[in-house]
Amino acid sequence: MPIYEYELCEGDCKVCGGKFTLNRPLSAVPLVKCPACKKPVRKIISSFSSPIKLKPLSISDAKKAGFTVLKRLGKGEYERQ
Repeated sequence: MPIYEYELCEGDCKVCGGKFTLNRPLSAVPLVKCPACKKPVRKIISSFSSPIKLKPLSISDAKKAGFTVLKRLGKGEYERQ
């Protein structure tokens, strides 16, 4: 279930704090009022997590990290480096 962030369209509220998050299914009708204070709300764009593209590990870096490095000799044949 996605997490949606909402904020009040205008004013502030001591109950909801003016911003809140909710877990809502994709099939749910759009939320137009705060469940706590019943004031009008709008959905805000949230930040998201994306993987950082890193450079590939070198053989020496992989060995230092504890990985076993193999070299392909043929079909189904490998040898440790």
